[in-house]
Amino acid sequence: MGRRNRNRLLVPGARQGMDAFKADVMRQEGYAVDPNRPDDVKFEVAQSLGVPLQHGDNGNLTTEDAGRVGGKIGGSMVREMIRLAQQRLSDESNK
Repeated sequence: MGRRNRNRLLVPGARQGMDAFKADVMRQEGYAVDPNRPDDVKFEVAQSLGVPLQHGDNGNLTTEDAGRVGGKIGGSMVREMIRLAQQRLSDESNK
């Protein structure tokens, strides 16, 4: 089975910005991120969580383990987006 990317962005051309955001957030979390390959941070996250994620076929990976890796990355990104939105609201209310 081929890889299917279900993360479709609504804004054309936003992928590059989201990849850069992911790289910045995960770097802040203490992970080494190659800015040219921000998706590869999932392997470092998996290793830190003890999840046996590898390049290629991961058919033996449990849904729970895959969710732990994706949740760590996505959760960090969402927390940062909320922090940025709160900061923006605070800055606007102080004008």
